[in-house]
Amino acid sequence: MKTTLLRQLIILPLLIAAMALLHACGSASAVGRAGAAPAQQAFAQDYVLTQGASVAITPAATPGISGSTASAPSLKLERVNDSRCRTGAVCVWAGYISYSFALTAADGSTSNFVLSDSMPNASPSVTQNGLTFTLTGVEPQAVPAKNEAAPDYRVSLRVSNAPSS
Repeated sequence: MKTTLLRQLIILPLLIAAMALLHACGSASAVGRAGAAPAQQAFAQDYVLTQGASVAITPAATPGISGSTASAPSLKLERVNDSRCRTGAVCVWAGYISYSFALTAADGSTSNFVLSDSMPNASPSVTQNGLTFTLTGVEPQAVPAKNEAAPDYRVSLRVSNAPSS
C-alpha cells in the first residue's frame, strides 16, 4: 500500500504538470498564428495587349491602399518582333516571332523580358519580381503576305503569382 501511495504522490503531480505544459504550448502556438502576417493569396489574371499598350497588374497591388492601384506594377508590350518568313517570299530560314515587355514595379524600377514560343533561347513563360508571365496566344496567328503591312498584333498572356505549370 505504501508503494501505491508513493506512486500516486509522484505520478499524479507529474501528469498534471505535463498537461499544463501541453496546454500552455497550444495556447502560445495559437497566439503566434493569430499575430502572423497573412499569406499572399494566389491569383491568375489574363491580359490582352497591343504594341505600345500597358496595363496595371491590379491583383498584385501592395495591400494597404484600399481601392487604389497606385502601388500596382504595370506591364507594357514594348515591341512585337516578327521575323517569320512572309507568305509568298523565299527565305533562308523560317524566322520567329517574339514579344518584348517592360515591367515597372511599384517603386519605379523597370525590368525587361522577352517571351516567345519559337525563338531560340527564349521561353513562353518567365518569372519577374515574384510574378509569372505566360504567353497564351497572339492574333493574328497567320504569317502576313509578302507585300502586306505588319498587322496590329494582340498578345494574350496570363499573369500569376505562382509558378506556371
